[in-house]
Amino acid sequence: MENPIHLLLMAVVQDQDLETATRALQGVGASLTYLSSAGGFLGRRNATLLIGLPAEKEQEALEALQRSCRQRIEYMTLPLEGSPMPMPAPVPVTVGGATVFALPVERFEQI
Repeated sequence: MENPIHLLLMAVVQDQDLETATRALQGVGASLTYLSSAGGFLGRRNATLLIGLPAEKEQEALEALQRSCRQRIEYMTLPLEGSPMPMPAPVPVTVGGATVFALPVERFEQI
């Protein structure tokens, strides 16, 4: 096996960044697949990328994700506290970027 998989990165990215992130990771030589997911707080569509890498490619993959996944400001409407009528007040919330978990791989087989 030419490039054994020793590390699994799990990256949760916004759906808008999926294509850019996938291309950037393929440029690093990462093996990857994605699962559709949804955020719990805002309920927005996300993608969870499963990225298999040799250990020495971890920093390159993280830099590729950093370049391709950007943060955005979105506005949520919340009722005003203490107001007799719940008048919606838009509140800015920062979303996006990537949330990444790195897991060591003890065994990898491609069947």
